[in-house]
Amino acid sequence: MTKQDTAAKPIVTDQNIVDPVVENVVLKSIVDRTISKPEVDTLVEGSVISLKKAAVYVDLAPYGTGIIYGREFINAKDIIKKISIGDIIKAKVVETENEEGYIELSLKEAKQALTWNEAEKAKKEKIVMSLEIKDANKGGLILDWQGIQGFLPASQLKADHYPRVLDSDKDKILKELKKLVGQHMSVMIISTLPKEGKLIFSEKDNNPEEKKEILSKYSVGEDIDCTVAGIVDFGVFVKLEDGLEGLVHISELDWGLVENPRTMFKIGDKIRTKVIEIKDGKISLSVKALKENPWKEFEGKLKKGDIIKGVVIKYNKHGALISIKEGVAGLVHNSTFPSETKLREKLELGKNYNFQITLFEPKDQKMTLVHLE
Repeated sequence: MTKQDTAAKPIVTDQNIVDPVVENVVLKSIVDRTISKPEVDTLVEGSVISLKKAAVYVDLAPYGTGIIYGREFINAKDIIKKISIGDIIKAKVVETENEEGYIELSLKEAKQALTWNEAEKAKKEKIVMSLEIKDANKGGLILDWQGIQGFLPASQLKADHYPRVLDSDKDKILKELKKLVGQHMSVMIISTLPKEGKLIFSEKDNNPEEKKEILSKYSVGEDIDCTVAGIVDFGVFVKLEDGLEGLVHISELDWGLVENPRTMFKIGDKIRTKVIEIKDGKISLSVKALKENPWKEFEGKLKKGDIIKGVVIKYNKHGALISIKEGVAGLVHNSTFPSETKLREKLELGKNYNFQITLFEPKDQKMTLVHLE
């Protein structure tokens, strides 16, 4: 039989028998139609099948062939230099099918996506990492993690690094933070912001298990001897032991009005406190809880409608605070006067006046008053 005879031979020799070649072509066509191409921004994986001067071809079976070229090739040159034929690589789809039928890929974007995935995993698993402080601004510290800029807010610094300065002067805060530049700090990722290209870090509680173990030694209601470690506008930081500090909020320093904690304490002072709350890895303390509650003196003695004498000790946005005894004060609300200005004209700081009680709840330390002419 000649080659011409063979070529001329019909493919179908019997109506019930189909040539295997034709069958495979038909099946491939059906499969190609049913397998959807990976969507844009999807991460895909495949082996490198060809390396050209300006393009990399990747086998993305069963989807087809991927290509890294043009701008994406230029952007990933440093990565491509380390790639060999046969290497398995991950890439990000930037075009599901171009004019030549290839799936266009980005190596650089894939690397970024994988890095952000790794950051998210580190956040969830609370992985502690040691990173160098690159710079500082008035809000906190700048650092870098795998090419992504990170920010460590001053509020997330441990007490040892917290910039405690007089009057919370921002320039002084920056000066203190600058001293930390170049140091390495143990931190955790607490927030990932891929759209902003930024990570938020915390130095606090970067060893939660150790912190939990330390806190387990303390209980609410317990009295503790502490050392003043820092003083800020909103209260006093005290050291309970190595690795543990607590906060005495300004409202827990005394029963009387405290304008500035610095007038009461200085760093290094030994003070006694009471534990009033342990929550979310933090311990809150009180100094005033160890002192006699001055409100108790008036339980059953004063009630709504009683007339009392008091001294104006402070103005706030709600009105004027009136003290009837050290640690016992009530509010005359602005609404009881035609205006806030009128209230301040009538009730001068440091002067005594007569008032009528409109609310008295000593258990909650609440009292409201109206001024009597």
